[in-house]
Amino acid sequence: MPSRADITYFGAGPALLPTAVLENAAQALLNYNDTGLGIAEHSHRSQYASDIINQAKADLATYLDIPDDYDVLFMQGGGSGEFSATAYNLVGAWVSRKKAEILKQMNAQSDEEANQERLVLTLSKAIDTELKLDYLVTGGWSLKAYQEAGRLLGPEHTNLVADARTVNQGKFGKIPSESTWSLSKNAAMVYYCDNETVDGVEFPKFPDALGPDSNGVRPIVVADMSSNILSRRVPVENFSVIFFGAQKNLGSTGVTVVIIKKSLLPPACPQPSPALMRKLGLPVPPVILSYETIAKNNSLYNTLSIFDVYIAGQVLKKLLQTFPDKVDGQQALANQKAEIIYKALETHPNTYRIVPDKSVRSRMNICFRVTVGSDMESSEANFLKSATARGLTGLKGHRSVGGIRASNYNSIPLAGAQQLADFIHLFAQT
Repeated sequence: MPSRADITYFGAGPALLPTAVLENAAQALLNYNDTGLGIAEHSHRSQYASDIINQAKADLATYLDIPDDYDVLFMQGGGSGEFSATAYNLVGAWVSRKKAEILKQMNAQSDEEANQERLVLTLSKAIDTELKLDYLVTGGWSLKAYQEAGRLLGPEHTNLVADARTVNQGKFGKIPSESTWSLSKNAAMVYYCDNETVDGVEFPKFPDALGPDSNGVRPIVVADMSSNILSRRVPVENFSVIFFGAQKNLGSTGVTVVIIKKSLLPPACPQPSPALMRKLGLPVPPVILSYETIAKNNSLYNTLSIFDVYIAGQVLKKLLQTFPDKVDGQQALANQKAEIIYKALETHPNTYRIVPDKSVRSRMNICFRVTVGSDMESSEANFLKSATARGLTGLKGHRSVGGIRASNYNSIPLAGAQQLADFIHLFAQT
C-alpha cells in the first residue's frame, strides 16, 4: 500500500493538492478556529464565512495583481455552468448598452420617458442585425462553450471566429493565424479558452487581435482559464471576464471563480429586466448564474461551500509564502517543469509523439502518444502500467482522445517533473 509521499499524481482534475493544505483542512473540518465546530458546519451567513471569502478574494487579487476596478465572485456550476453564465450575462450587458444608445437617440432620459413600443421595436431590430457572440474554438472545451451559446441563443447570434481543426487535418492541436480570424464588429463578447486541458493547447500570450482599436476601445474579452490560472502572469486589464474552476490549480471541486470588470455590474451596467428580455425573445438567466446577483451578495446569495473557498484560500496563502514575487515565481517554476518533460519526450522521437504543435504546447497539460511498436494502444497501456508501478499516476489521456496526458499543475513539485522525465527516458530505452 503506497503512502501519499510515494505518489506523484498527474491527473487533469481534480488535481493534486499540497499536503500541508490538506492537513490544515483536516483540522478545520473537525474544529475551526477553536469554535468546537468544523468549518463545513458553520453557517454560510456567519462572520467566519464572510471572513474566509474576503481573505481569499484579497489574496487572489494580491497574487495576480488584479486591478481595483474588478470584482471576484465565487460561484457554483463549474466551467460548464460558466459557458451558460457568460452568454446570459454578456448578452444582457449588450442589451443594456444598446438600450442606452437608443434612449439617447430618442432624447429620453429613462425608460419611463421613452415610447415603449418604439424602444422594444428598435432594440429588436438591433438584436436581429447586430447581436453576435464570438468564439475561438481551439479545443474540446471552447467547442462546448460555442455549442452552448448556440443552444441558448441560436446559431444566428454566434460567430465562429476560428476553428483550429481547419488548420490541423480535422483535429485540434494548433491555433489558426490571427490574420485569418473573423471577428464581429462590437460583439457582445469574444470568448476563448486560454488552455485546452484535453488537447494540450495553450495560447502563448494574449492575442494581439483582441487588443484595443484605433480609438482605444477594447473588445469584451472572456477567457476560460480553468487549467492554467495562477501558473503565469495574466494581463487582467485586457479581459472583461475571466473564469476558472478551482479543481486544477486553486483548490478542490465545488467552487468556480469569476473575475469580472465592475463596469459590467450595477450601477454602471445593470442587467435588463426579465420582462424586457422576454419581449425581445432573449433568454433570462437562472438567478444563481446572474453575476450582478452574486456580486451584490458577496457570493453568498445561496449556500456556498465555504469549505472549498477555505481550501482555495489556503492554497493562495501557500503560494504567497512560497513566492515573494507572487505569480512570476510560480511561472518560472511551471516553465522549468514543462521544459524538463518536453525535452525528455523530444529526446526519443521514435518512441513518443507530442500531440500539439510546438508553437502552442501547453505547459499545464502535456499530451503525447507512445508510438513505439506496432500496437500504440498496447504500448500506451504498458507505459501507464510501468509508470504506476513507480508511483507516477493519473497519466491516462482524456477518454475522447486517448494517449498520455501529464498535467503539470502548480502542485507538481520540480522533483515530480524530473521523476516523470527520468521514467520517459527509461521506458524508451527498455
